[in-house]
Amino acid sequence: MADVAQYEKLSDAALEIIAFHLGDQQFCIKTTSIREIRGWAAATPLPHAPAHVLGVMNLRGTVIPVIDLAAKLGVRSAIDANRSAIVVAEVRKSIIGLVVDRVSDILSIGGDRIQPVPDFGIGYDPAFSYGIIPFDQGMVCFLNLDHMFAAIEFASAA
Repeated sequence: MADVAQYEKLSDAALEIIAFHLGDQQFCIKTTSIREIRGWAAATPLPHAPAHVLGVMNLRGTVIPVIDLAAKLGVRSAIDANRSAIVVAEVRKSIIGLVVDRVSDILSIGGDRIQPVPDFGIGYDPAFSYGIIPFDQGMVCFLNLDHMFAAIEFASAA
């Protein structure tokens, strides 16, 4: 079940979010996590990396992992060098690159607009998301990067 305390904390304030597409679906993350948005650049593959890790890239002298966010979420997507972007984010004091199909908006919303994710039972982890934000054009899944990449904490501490 999603962390109720985090959900309640989000509902108390206005939030700045960045929305992006993965396939036909729209997702968002907090802008406070974002360092920069870059155009597509191929990553250097790593042997025996998980399927969602495209490889690494050099970000001004620092080597960072590049994650295919669609693959991490199990969403169908197609990386297009002309449209895809890399959202460079700070997660658990580590910098990672998240490949998205395209960035669509930067929005300010009231935290009270976030609806909780329904519990689908065993095998589904609703903590990957803070919740769902309904809009007139559809719904946006508000991702919890800290939970999605919890293992990064151990890698950076080593």
